[in-house]
Amino acid sequence: MEPKRLTRPGAGSMKYDVLTALSVSGLHGSPAQQISMTRLCSLITARYNWKLDHFCVGQPEMARMWHVTERTVKREIKRWVDDRLLICVRKGVRGRVGAYRLNILRVFEVSRATWSAVGTDYAERMESMDPAQSSSVVKVDFAKAVQDVPPENDGTSWSAVSERLRALYPDKHRNWFAPLRFVSDEGGRYTLAARSGFVVRYLENHFSTVMAEAVQAEVGLGRRIVLIADV
Repeated sequence: MEPKRLTRPGAGSMKYDVLTALSVSGLHGSPAQQISMTRLCSLITARYNWKLDHFCVGQPEMARMWHVTERTVKREIKRWVDDRLLICVRKGVRGRVGAYRLNILRVFEVSRATWSAVGTDYAERMESMDPAQSSSVVKVDFAKAVQDVPPENDGTSWSAVSERLRALYPDKHRNWFAPLRFVSDEGGRYTLAARSGFVVRYLENHFSTVMAEAVQAEVGLGRRIVLIADV
């Protein structure tokens, strides 16, 4: 399971739609939000690597771009991470520049209320692209689903990944992520076991992006999620 990236045919217009969503949602906010979204849009436009699906820009460079101090840059990045608009892929430590991924699911979530301000055609297009929406209704018996409680630390990296997913998507975590069982992290394959083949297929079709982002943020890059069914 690899993260879905905006690099397929037609992705160019989708990138413009994402930037429109950010900019218009900012313009409908407070003066501080207007400035913040303008900075984020300028950073994405100028420096986002869509092929790798992240930006890796030093704080001095961002400060020059925005005509602010590095202290302001640090505060702005923290605000976006705290609001889940950005996911930290690699922390900037010991002189190494940090890398951040745009959380497309969160962009759709925070901007939805302003789509109609752009136009009905734009709103319909965004609705059709929304990665959090399923094109079909699936009825699943969750009578035995686990309660939405913090995952226990089982000594594996999955504890941190599961906790991250719970914080970002509590409903999805309770129904889909919490029951997963860690199997191994070897040879670039991050293997998890699900309770049935149906769950494996559903996760692969609907949640591959959010799961990959969580693993990359908590465990590191270079891993491919492999889901297997418990027997």
